[in-house]
Amino acid sequence: MKIASIVGVRPQFVKASVVSRQLRKDHDEVLIHTGQHYDYKMNNVFFTELNIPEPEYFLGIGSGSHGYQTGEMLKKIEEVLIKEEPELVLTYGDTNSTLAGALAAVKLHIKSAHVESGLRSFDRSMPEEINRVLTDHCSDLLFCPTENAVDNLKMEGIKDNVYLTGDVMADSLLHNKEIAETRSTILSDLNLKNKEYIVATIHRASNTDIKENLQNIVDAFSQLDETIVFPVHPRTQKLLKEYGLYERLNSSVKLVEPLGFLDFIKLMDHSKMILTDSGGIQKEAYILKVPCITLRENSEWGETIEDGWNILVGTDKEKIFQAVNSFRPSLQLHRNRFGNGDAAEKIASIIGGLH
Repeated sequence: MKIASIVGVRPQFVKASVVSRQLRKDHDEVLIHTGQHYDYKMNNVFFTELNIPEPEYFLGIGSGSHGYQTGEMLKKIEEVLIKEEPELVLTYGDTNSTLAGALAAVKLHIKSAHVESGLRSFDRSMPEEINRVLTDHCSDLLFCPTENAVDNLKMEGIKDNVYLTGDVMADSLLHNKEIAETRSTILSDLNLKNKEYIVATIHRASNTDIKENLQNIVDAFSQLDETIVFPVHPRTQKLLKEYGLYERLNSSVKLVEPLGFLDFIKLMDHSKMILTDSGGIQKEAYILKVPCITLRENSEWGETIEDGWNILVGTDKEKIFQAVNSFRPSLQLHRNRFGNGDAAEKIASIIGGLH
């Protein structure tokens, strides 16, 4: 079978690395990279580290408004699909690349499959929520990472061709964790000791585009008596400078450039806690058994909250401060929510059964 896989941002590269490995055993895969992440540290380094095949197509869309970006992707993906004539289009996650790929497929009457289907934050103000809902409702195969995701689809009337596969990110973490442990030198490079620092990531528009929210986060970081390692997303870096917030960060906050996947796994795995507004990192923290404090009012990974390993604090300085000082999850409540590391194999098997 010829399969067109759509990727565009770093979490999708990680997911595709394990799924492509399985698909290419029996199928002809065409990898289409939209260019949504175009900075080298957000892009090529992942292909190199994870041995992902070079994309057959790089569309070079880059940044822009949501409407512009999605529209350009839709046009260019459609051109590739018309040329390649795949039998299935595979999309990942909840980005503009995801929605554009699913829309291009359905309008050309090509079957589509969605990896990481059924996630819901129930916040329609999030572009990612709109992307994931629309993608689910126009996909033919829905691969769900958790039982909660299956239940979410049922509530929306989607019951056919829904598969509980486990999470492909769990596959990748389990596969790459040991490699990262031996290969990455990030701890010595940054002079860090095991479980004596916090990792922070900020990139969501609701936190970066509103100066008051970003300022609250920066002030909370600076008031904490903790070493905080903060890999800065290029867009976040631009806004920190624009708002004049760089000088508010004290010396205990280590600003570093975006990291490759192996360095970031090791950095997370050895941290005492993670502060983030990323959906994927909430889940990765749970899998690695690292407490997570989420700088949002909602989460698409409710399982992590239900089990007491993730807490929502928004951008309230006092809540952030209190959570860092008192949030201590119980190992007794930690469960195997995201599968056994064989999600990619299950997905490939289901796709293989279509013939």
